Amino acid sequence: MSELRSPAQTARRSQILAWALWDFGATGLNAVVVTFVFSVYLTDSVGADLPGDISATGYLGWALGGAGLVVALLAPATGVWVDAARRRRRALATLSLAALALTVAMGTVRDDYHYLAFGLILIAATSACVDLATVPYNAMLRQLSTPHTSGQISGIGLGLGYIGSVVLLLAVYFGFIAGDGEHTGLLGVPVADGQNVRTAMVFVAIWFGMFALPVLIAVPSAADPFPDRDRTGLFGAYRTLWSEIRGEWRRDRNVVYYLIASAVFRDGLTGIFAFGAVLGVRVYGVSQADVLLFGVSASVVAAVGAVIGGRFDDRFGAKPVILASLVAIIAVGATLMALSGPRAFWACGLLLCLFIGPTLSAARTLMMRLSAEGKEGMAFGLYTTTGRAVSYLAPMLFSTFIAIFGTDRAGMGGILVVLVVGLAAMLAVKPASSRGPALPAG
Repeated sequence: MSELRSPAQTARRSQILAWALWDFGATGLNAVVVTFVFSVYLTDSVGADLPGDISATGYLGWALGGAGLVVALLAPATGVWVDAARRRRRALATLSLAALALTVAMGTVRDDYHYLAFGLILIAATSACVDLATVPYNAMLRQLSTPHTSGQISGIGLGLGYIGSVVLLLAVYFGFIAGDGEHTGLLGVPVADGQNVRTAMVFVAIWFGMFALPVLIAVPSAADPFPDRDRTGLFGAYRTLWSEIRGEWRRDRNVVYYLIASAVFRDGLTGIFAFGAVLGVRVYGVSQADVLLFGVSASVVAAVGAVIGGRFDDRFGAKPVILASLVAIIAVGATLMALSGPRAFWACGLLLCLFIGPTLSAARTLMMRLSAEGKEGMAFGLYTTTGRAVSYLAPMLFSTFIAIFGTDRAGMGGILVVLVVGLAAMLAVKPASSRGPALPAG
C-alpha cells in the first residue's frame, strides 16, 4: 500500500492539538455514559423495579449489542463515504452533534422504569454515534502527520483520551455523585428522581461540545486525490466498498491480514479493561472504593504509555511496538494469574495498562500506513467493523475458562488466549517497510 503523504507536511501544532482534544472529550463521554455512570443509573435506579423476568442489566446488554451491530453495518460504508476528504469534517461534526444532543436528552430520563426504554435507546445511539465518529476522526490522522510523526501524534491523541476520561470521571463524581443524603456532590444537586445524574449528563454534553469544537474549526478539509468519488452516496458506498475490498485483496493482502489480527488483539485488550475491575474485587481482594482509584491510575499509566509508545513507533515502526507490547502484556497477565492479593493486582494491572496504550496507538498508525492515499476512510471503516465483528471472543473465552476450571481467576487465561492468537496473526502482517517499495495508490 502507499506510504505517500500530502497536506500533513504543513500541519501546525495547534491543528494537532485540536484533533487530539476531540479524543479528550469523546473518551470521557464514553466512560461516563456507557461504562460508569449513566449505564449504572439505568440498571440500578431507573430499572430497579422493572417488572418481568428480564432485568434492566439484561436489556442494557441487548441495547449495547444492537448498537454494536449498527456500527458493524454502517462503519465500512461510512468509511467509503468519508474517503471524499471534504466530507470528513462534515461527518465528524454531524456525528459529534448527534452524540451531544443524545447526551443532553439523558437529562430527561427520570428515576422511573417507564423511562428505561427511552434511556436504553439514548445510550445505544450515543455509543453508536461515538464509534462511527472515530472513522472520519481517524482518517484525519494522515492529514496531520508524516511517516516520521504519525506514531507520536496518534499516541498524543490516545493519551489525551485516557486523561480526558480521568478528568471527567473525577469531575462528575465529586461534582454531582459523591456523598450521601438528599443532596450530593460539591454542587449539592438533589438526589430525588435522579436529578444529580441527570444534571451530570448535561454537564458531560457541554464538556464534549467544548473539546469537539476545536477540530471542526482548526483542521481544514484535505484535497481529495479522487474528486470523482465525491459524488458517491452513502448507500452507493456499499457497492464501492465491495469493489475496493476485492481490489485491495489482489494488490496487498496485508491489509486483510492486519484487519483480522488487529481485531483479535484489540478485543483481548478490551477484555482486560472490561473484566479487570471484576477480577480485582472477586479474586484479588481489592475494595470497590479502591477500584475507582485503580481505574484513574490505570488511565493515567495507559496515557503515559501511549505517548512514549508513539515515539518508539516513529523510530522503530508500528509492528515492532505492537509485537513487543503484546508479548509484555501476555507475560504480565500470566504472572498475575499465579499471584494473589491487592498489591499483586495493582502492580501487574498498572504494568498491563502501560503496554495497552502503545498497542492501541500503534494499531491505529499501522492501519493508516497500510491504507492507500485517499482511502483512509474505507480502511478505518473496516477497522471499526472487524473490531465489532469479533467482539464476542474475549467475553466468550473469559466465561468459558471460568466454567471449565471452576474459578474466576481462570477468566484471565481466556483473555490471554485471545491475545496469543492476535499476536500469532500479527506475525503474518508485513508492512511496506519490510516488503520493499510500496505500490502507488489509485
